[in-house]
Amino acid sequence: MSARTRSLTHTHPTEVSLQDALDAVSDPVRRTILRELAGAPDWTRACGTFDLPVAKATRSHHFTVLRTAGLIEQRDEGPRRLNRLRRPEFDRRFPGLLDLVLAEPATDHGSSA
Repeated sequence: MSARTRSLTHTHPTEVSLQDALDAVSDPVRRTILRELAGAPDWTRACGTFDLPVAKATRSHHFTVLRTAGLIEQRDEGPRRLNRLRRPEFDRRFPGLLDLVLAEPATDHGSSA
């Protein structure tokens, strides 16, 4: 296990407060990530494959927020960090919240970074 992999910490949705979940889904860039993950099979989207209007460091921050809120799980395969939406687990903790987020039409990311 690499140092990079060891640095990944995953929060289970049962350990997440409603406020933290709402904060995580409040950002339009993070909602874009969630929508794209919802439309892809588990473990097929690497962080670098998302077309996001933010710098690499900001992109990393958004993925960390989503992971900390129990919304995504990540694993490293070679140089790529793959993602999985933790929909079943998150839906058990916050029924309907992810449905609302994913049903929202995609919009311009605005200036959120």
